[in-house]
Amino acid sequence: MKEATSERVHEITKEFTEGFGFLEDYPKSVTFFGSSQFKEDNPYYTDARKLATQIVKELDYAVISGGGPGIMEGANRGAYESGGQSLGLLIRLPDGQITNKYISSSFSAYYFFVRKVCLSFSAEAFIFYPGGYGTLDEFFELLTLIQTKKIAGVPLICVGSEYWSKVEIFIKETLLARGTIEAQDATLFQIVDDHDQIIKIIKETPVRVSLPFHTDISGAENVKA
Repeated sequence: MKEATSERVHEITKEFTEGFGFLEDYPKSVTFFGSSQFKEDNPYYTDARKLATQIVKELDYAVISGGGPGIMEGANRGAYESGGQSLGLLIRLPDGQITNKYISSSFSAYYFFVRKVCLSFSAEAFIFYPGGYGTLDEFFELLTLIQTKKIAGVPLICVGSEYWSKVEIFIKETLLARGTIEAQDATLFQIVDDHDQIIKIIKETPVRVSLPFHTDISGAENVKA
């Protein structure tokens, strides 16, 4: 048992080291999150593609996603077609991951928690489009890390006000109203549909310093220096 545990810890450490090493080559980046179910004719897919294009052209930032279909593909496609750095942080699955074809460079993780840490480790902004359980899991995990100041100074931008306004209502009318969060906790994310405003927010956000950082298997924890 001890030997198996030691071997597992070694593999986890190796994977984190490789993932962080991959990200070191891209000091300025934005990470996109959202549903993998949307096709290219979906308005959210189209919007993510356009926003990623603008980020590359106006800011010259790398665009990071989980490398799959849907919003991930839309974001990667916009970056790739604009000649930008289009990155995929992939996950190795028994039946294989569906990977989009618009990735210029990628890192593949075996452990989901390693992938989640890398998706949020050094980005200058987190951009969330509508999605399902996975998207909401990532949204609330990052929100918790921002709330607890494990991540500081990184804007969490939600695109698709008709979707996210309902999440905001739940947060304010259920969580805040029942006293399960503080008033300031309901302001830790922004709902913004205007691309120019999003670009302005990102541009005004200082580039993150990767160290010092703290990481554990519960998720991404990165304190800005």
